[in-house]
Amino acid sequence: MRLPIQVQGILFRKINGKIQYLLLKRIEEGFWQPVTGGIEEGETKIEALKREVREETGIKNIVGIMKEIHYDEFRDFFKREGCQRLIKEFAFGVEVSSNDKIVMSREHSEYRWCGFEEALKLLKWEGNKEALEKLNEILSRQK
Repeated sequence: MRLPIQVQGILFRKINGKIQYLLLKRIEEGFWQPVTGGIEEGETKIEALKREVREETGIKNIVGIMKEIHYDEFRDFFKREGCQRLIKEFAFGVEVSSNDKIVMSREHSEYRWCGFEEALKLLKWEGNKEALEKLNEILSRQK
């Protein structure tokens, strides 16, 4: 059973000193987003994050995780339950290797590695944009 808690993993890689962010395009709704998914009963946030990264991108080896860079709450309609629920979403920065190959799930039609400005323009949801801005600020300070 999925809990009303989600994880958001903003995958990034460093190539020649530049940071690229991975976005995935949802098949049904047609919008761009980072890796996102629900936490299943008995899972920790980190376990759910790693599972979602693996399921949605095929990436198994994570270089590093920046814990809880952003927190958001929103209401979402659950078809199975026929009601709206308050969803708590925890965002993480997820560094991956520059040579990892992406193998998308059936949820997405395409993926794109892009710089901060392009990623910010492509994202639909404010919570995703705020998390990306926070992660980019953290990474910019580390240079």
